[in-house]
Amino acid sequence: MNSNSCQTNLNPTPSTRPSSSHGLSKGTVIEFAFLIFALAPIIHFRNNPAITAFALTFSAIILEAIPFLLLGSLAGGLIEFFTPREKLGAWFGKGNRRAVFLAAGIGLIFPICECAIIPVIKKLLDKGIPFSAAVAFLLGGPIVNPIVFGSTIVAYSMILDVAVIRLVLGYMIAVFIGFAAGRLLDKKQALLEESHPDTETTHCASSTCFLSRHEDHLPGLMDALTHGAMDFLDMFRYLIFGAFAAALIQNLVNRDIFILLSGNPIISILLMMALASLMSLCSEADAFVASSFQFSLPLSSQLAFMVLGPMFDIKLLFMSLGLFKKRAVGVIYGLTIFTVFIVMALFNILMGWAFS
Repeated sequence: MNSNSCQTNLNPTPSTRPSSSHGLSKGTVIEFAFLIFALAPIIHFRNNPAITAFALTFSAIILEAIPFLLLGSLAGGLIEFFTPREKLGAWFGKGNRRAVFLAAGIGLIFPICECAIIPVIKKLLDKGIPFSAAVAFLLGGPIVNPIVFGSTIVAYSMILDVAVIRLVLGYMIAVFIGFAAGRLLDKKQALLEESHPDTETTHCASSTCFLSRHEDHLPGLMDALTHGAMDFLDMFRYLIFGAFAAALIQNLVNRDIFILLSGNPIISILLMMALASLMSLCSEADAFVASSFQFSLPLSSQLAFMVLGPMFDIKLLFMSLGLFKKRAVGVIYGLTIFTVFIVMALFNILMGWAFS
């Protein structure tokens, strides 16, 4: 076994993990302070109906997301240790164009919701897939998958058309934004410094190097579980912040406003997009909420809710900040919101022509 081929990769750079030898980091202090200030009013006003509603909403979002975040972290660990870099390169091809089209639809064979997708995206980026493909998977994966397709059919009383339209529009939007984000940003501009693929895990390009990593270490499965657990803890803090913000907004916004202003299709599209972002529902469940509006809002508004929600919501925004720089987050989600609105407005016009 040629050890020289991996010699420079067996020592992680100092930027991969923050050192804990100098006491608590600023981020840890902020997290503890946040926890104290968040729990104090809940405990003090625990009998207040508004606080009770907030606590229930917050808990529901966390409990709904944790299993998927855990699965996503585990999947990321398995990808990290059991998928050689050159194999992913063969799957996604050398050109960004093929990679984007493939990544946007890979959820059909690897179903995952937005609660779990960030750790997987992180590992795929570490393995060398193009940034544009990662964005396409980030946006398309939670919609273009069989579980979401099936739940949408059930929510709409076995009407296949709505599920097909949702899947097709989700795929097209993910592909478009993947290409657009890839033109505006590259991987170095988009990723946080600690997320750059500069560790021993990501620089072993050959299968020989990949196998040699495990000769003097724990078995590969234990390494994968350990790495997945570290990613879970890294992402969980952002889930907490996002769930807190989503629960707070949900309990402050009066949803009757959405019904009162639903007469204008354009306004109803915007309102349903806002509702999807604020409610932070899992993509496997959001169709049941959208279907409750099918007799009061146009289909374009319902689709806006079901397409934007898995691509962008409060908790996903906070979780993305653990991987992408703020500018990249603004570019990705700014493009997403604008594109979904334009697509749904055009869809509403086309539907009007079709039934006029």
